[in-house]
Amino acid sequence: MSVMTAERAQTGYALARDEGEAFWLLGMLETVKIGRADTDGRFGLLEILVKPGDGSPWHVHPDEDEWFYVLDGQLTIYVGDTRLDLGAGGFAFGPKGVPHTFIGAGDRPARALIGFAPMQFEGFLREVGQPAPERILPPAPPAEAPPPDIAKLAPIAKRGGFIILGPPGPPPVRQ
Repeated sequence: MSVMTAERAQTGYALARDEGEAFWLLGMLETVKIGRADTDGRFGLLEILVKPGDGSPWHVHPDEDEWFYVLDGQLTIYVGDTRLDLGAGGFAFGPKGVPHTFIGAGDRPARALIGFAPMQFEGFLREVGQPAPERILPPAPPAEAPPPDIAKLAPIAKRGGFIILGPPGPPPVRQ
């Protein structure tokens, strides 16, 4: 496990596959590879593990670009009205101001890198996520557990630089 220090941003650092601060968030494992403290907030990079059917809420970043690079498995990404089905090696870009979401696809968990510029999302991850005691997907909630409370998450998301527009899953159908 790497040691987090203030000077690592000036001296450089390396992280192995299972290194970095890890959090469980909305059914996913999210590991900070480059945090805002490392770049004065200019950009950041997360590694995520997401099971099929799970993903982010439909959201928009007014001031933050977001991009996705699939390492293993499959992700379905919606950017605006466009559906993008990505396998290993696939890349997608979600520019600031354009609503988007991602969903694990296929028959096994997907592993991907998600980049941000500037890195604002990390605040939400740290406030809502739980430190992951293991580098695995979090335990599934009980069947009777309610879905994430979007109304409760919305003000935290706003502090984290984005606006939640809808629940996880495909974007709402436009009328």
